[in-house]
Amino acid sequence: MSREQMVVDGARKSFQTGKTKPLDYRTHQLKSLLRFITERRKDIADAVKRDLGKSEHGTELFETLGLEGEIKLAIEKLAEWAAPRPVEKNLLTILDDVYIQPEPLGVVLIIGAWNYPWAVTLQPLVGAIAAGNAAVIKPSEVSSHSAKVMEEFLPQYLDKDLYPVVIGGVSETQELLKQRFDHIFYTGNSTVGKLVMEAAARHLTPVTLELGGKSPCYIDKNCDITVACRRITWGKFVNCGQTCIAPDYILCEPCIQSRVVKEIEKNIKEFYTDNPKTFEDYGRIINQQHFKRVMALMDGSTVAVGGDSDESQCYIAPTVLKDVAGDSKVMKEEIFGPLLPIITVSSVDEAIQFIKEREKPLVVYVFSHDKKLIKRVIAETSSGALLANDCLVHYTVSALPFGGVGNSGMGCYHGQHSFDQVSHMRSCLIKQLKMEGVNSMRYPPHTARKLGWARFLLLKSVNVSRLRRVVLLALLAGMAAFVVQVKTQKYYQSIQIGIQSLAWYQ
Repeated sequence: MSREQMVVDGARKSFQTGKTKPLDYRTHQLKSLLRFITERRKDIADAVKRDLGKSEHGTELFETLGLEGEIKLAIEKLAEWAAPRPVEKNLLTILDDVYIQPEPLGVVLIIGAWNYPWAVTLQPLVGAIAAGNAAVIKPSEVSSHSAKVMEEFLPQYLDKDLYPVVIGGVSETQELLKQRFDHIFYTGNSTVGKLVMEAAARHLTPVTLELGGKSPCYIDKNCDITVACRRITWGKFVNCGQTCIAPDYILCEPCIQSRVVKEIEKNIKEFYTDNPKTFEDYGRIINQQHFKRVMALMDGSTVAVGGDSDESQCYIAPTVLKDVAGDSKVMKEEIFGPLLPIITVSSVDEAIQFIKEREKPLVVYVFSHDKKLIKRVIAETSSGALLANDCLVHYTVSALPFGGVGNSGMGCYHGQHSFDQVSHMRSCLIKQLKMEGVNSMRYPPHTARKLGWARFLLLKSVNVSRLRRVVLLALLAGMAAFVVQVKTQKYYQSIQIGIQSLAWYQ
């Protein structure tokens, strides 16, 4: 038995004890995870600095701050998320209890990514814990320092049987994928995503795949180009461009290309100084393999801004490429680095067509004052998300499902979406052993004669909450009518008494 099999079997045995079912236990584990992030903040920041060259401030802003928010939201909303969810009934079941009961799936495998080694690994864990699952956590071996910190310290805070950390490379991941899980959550590229899905299919295991892709960014010539380029510069070059939802390339008309280049160049200097190589908030490419891959993507393209590099430090300057052709090397794959190609198009029509001819991206970005133009891009393209007039910030909204479509992935998470993703929504109907006369409508003999009644009872849905409101209004109306009637009777009685008294007096 391999080490990975022993870990998975241990997590399953621990889950089968039922210890994750009580909400108090889940809340305790979530609070422990929050304490881990708070107490080990320095260890986390040091590890990310060694992995990606990211500053402590950058780690807090893009890694741990969002995690804290997700955990606190889960703690606050857990009872609501886990509660039975009433549904509409039909007339046949109007007196029955009919609801959806969320229940944990079982053992979840979480395969993290290296570009945000804490956020994209532990945010799915928040949902798994909240939903009452066990989870095997596999951090990326590429961000090795973060993986080691996770392996060393996380078991000191969480139940080490229910939430074990497995580190290692390709062989360890392959061994894990041979095991049976109840859900697999993978963040990475589409090539590995296909292998994960293939392995999951052997056990009929559902998957959530967060895969990325080439996210386009269309700039309308009539928008505020200064503000647009400022926001694009930030969204593209944060984390040295190693962000799955970073703008991958710009689409704009030729008449504004030169201004777009100048504005982005100005913003690069403002954000990262004249020498980004020495600026602490500008990171590094994760390793030399990825450095060489990104550098090779520039072949055949014209550098308009940047282009400097240092292989010994895995440093690539923020770089803008102009007059890029649609079939150039840099357009063949997701860049995942600090290169920003500009492709010129004649109009929004051509931009939309360009996007539609390619795989569905994780995000479509559009910058425009024209709401009709934005609505048209929404209507005529497909992507995991659409963001107008800003970059990345939709990731911060827990109420929005975060995920891809088609080649950019499947499934989603964040907030309640994380909880629902790793829960089974169990259909429940509880009927009493009474009113068999009504139930007999379903039984033979004379089924044909009963078909009319069955059609009426089964096809007529009933919104119980609306029915309650109607009944309440009817009761209130009845009470009001009763009060009016009583007052009217008392009025006539008083008149009759007055008349009788007057007659007696006379």
